[in-house]
Amino acid sequence: MQNIVLLLKEVPIFEHLSASELESIAPLFAERHYKKNTVLFHEGDSGNEFFIIETGVVKIYRMDYTKEVILSLFREGDYFGEMSLLETGMTRSATVETLASTTMYTLKRSDFIEFLEKSPKLSLKLLQVTMERLRKANEQIYDLTFLDVRTRTIKVIARLAEEHGVSKQSGVTIAMKLTHQQLANMAGTVRESVTKVLQELQEDGIITIDKKMINIKSMSALKERII
Repeated sequence: MQNIVLLLKEVPIFEHLSASELESIAPLFAERHYKKNTVLFHEGDSGNEFFIIETGVVKIYRMDYTKEVILSLFREGDYFGEMSLLETGMTRSATVETLASTTMYTLKRSDFIEFLEKSPKLSLKLLQVTMERLRKANEQIYDLTFLDVRTRTIKVIARLAEEHGVSKQSGVTIAMKLTHQQLANMAGTVRESVTKVLQELQEDGIITIDKKMINIKSMSALKERII
C-alpha cells in the first residue's frame, strides 16, 4: 500500500491530502497490469474508473475517420479518466492503449464519491485539474486548425519536452521512445512531413535522436522556430 501512497502524493488531485487521508483512500485503489498494445477502453465506452500509471506508457487518441490523432502520451505518475469521477454514466471521450507493459492503479467512481463526502475540498481540486486539461485541449485544437505542419510538429516536440523532459548535460531528453508516425499522429500530419522537420532540426544542431529518444540541445532555439 505504501507504493500507492507515494504515488498519490505526486498526483495533483490528491497532493493536498493529509497523510491520514492518503492512508484512507489508498486501499480503494486496485493494482492492475497490462501488456503492450492493450486497449483499456474505446471512445464512447461507459466509464466509471480513474487511472494512475505507476510504470509504462499509454497513448490517448481519437479516430478521425480512418486517421489516428494522438491527444496525449502519459507515463509514470500521470493519470487519466478523471472526468468519469464527475458524473455517473459519462462515456469515454477517447481511446486509451498501452505502448509498453504497464502497471496502473484504478479507482472506481462509487469509492471516490464515498471518500469525497469526507473531503469536500477534493471536488474543487478535481474541477481545477479538469479545467486545466480543457485549456490544453483547446490549445491543441487551435494548433491543428491554424498552424502549419512544421510549426505544429515543433510545438509537439516542445510540449513533450516540457511534460516528459529529463534535464541532462546534453540538454533535455524526452523520456520515452517516439516513432515518426506517433509524432505525426500528434501533429495531425503524415510521417514524411515529421521526418523532414526532424532532419532539419538535427542538421541545425537543435536536437539529436538516439534509439528513438529525442534530446533537445537548446529549448530556446527550438521555441524560436515556433512562429
